[in-house]
Amino acid sequence: MARLRSDFWVSAHLRRLGIEGIAAVQRRRGAPEAGAIFLKVDRLDGSADLYGPAPQSLIDAEGAEERRFVCLMTEATSADVEVRIGRELRFDSDLWIIEVDDRAGRHRLDLAE
Repeated sequence: MARLRSDFWVSAHLRRLGIEGIAAVQRRRGAPEAGAIFLKVDRLDGSADLYGPAPQSLIDAEGAEERRFVCLMTEATSADVEVRIGRELRFDSDLWIIEVDDRAGRHRLDLAE
């Protein structure tokens, strides 16, 4: 089974968050087919979390077609998260950015274990 295109995944995830009453926007459009997806959670108190693609080594072979994420930064300042996003953009200009505003830090991502 093939992995869902990035543009479809982002659209579906934004819809899922909206249905659950979690405010989210697509901040940057990346490569439609396979752009990496990053998600920033602004906790509305000056802190933020950043999630990015899980390394392939953390994804088992059976779940390889599903997108999994890891927490890259937690309860960092929003400015520090933006610096990290800037570094990621310099490395890969085809990435997607979703931004969530949620005091509880909800993101509804499937995290790698």
